[in-house]
Amino acid sequence: WKKLYFAHHWPVTVCKMNANDCHDPPKYWTIHGLWPDRAEDCNRTWHFNVTEIKDLMSDMRHYWPDVLHSSLNRTQFWKHEWDKHGTCAATLEVLNSQKKYFGKALELYQHVDLNGCLLKAGITPSSSYYKMTFIKEALTSFYGVTPKIQCLPPEEGEKAQTIGQIEFCFTKELQLINCTAPEGESNPMQAHLKLGTEELSVCNDALPTYYPSEVQ
Repeated sequence: WKKLYFAHHWPVTVCKMNANDCHDPPKYWTIHGLWPDRAEDCNRTWHFNVTEIKDLMSDMRHYWPDVLHSSLNRTQFWKHEWDKHGTCAATLEVLNSQKKYFGKALELYQHVDLNGCLLKAGITPSSSYYKMTFIKEALTSFYGVTPKIQCLPPEEGEKAQTIGQIEFCFTKELQLINCTAPEGESNPMQAHLKLGTEELSVCNDALPTYYPSEVQ
């Protein structure tokens, strides 16, 4: 693999996609995962062991919660992320244990400070719509790179898309880079994220964009 996607999702939208077990989703962007491109499930024998991250537990629950299942002792989401992505990321020395992988993701979360950036740009959850180009430009000018922004397409009778996920791309040296793939380079990680029956896809610049403050 060549780069890492560091995905943040907006819990309110995650709940809107999947009215599963969502109780009072956090009103801040949380971590979805840290994903090497072009690699999944690299070592099926390296089992997730929650005791290895016990020191990170309070931060994990706060910044990387299982939005869809709010039970505090549930570790299924982290297990899934480790099995599928962490075992692949572990080829890098800075990510080569569960503690390092989850700990580094928490560090990157603080470093990126997406919540702070949006706030500074005056982009807050609202019942009125944003222009996607405005959100993109704010992020690009703040970070100096282009992130990948994913939305829930408009439902029947809606005109607006709903922002759901923002991914930042990092090199193997953990430097921020553009998420846009060079021309002609296909990227299997573009596969849409599916939750329940709805799925996120890259936002449409032409559509008004909803950044919801509560699950409708």
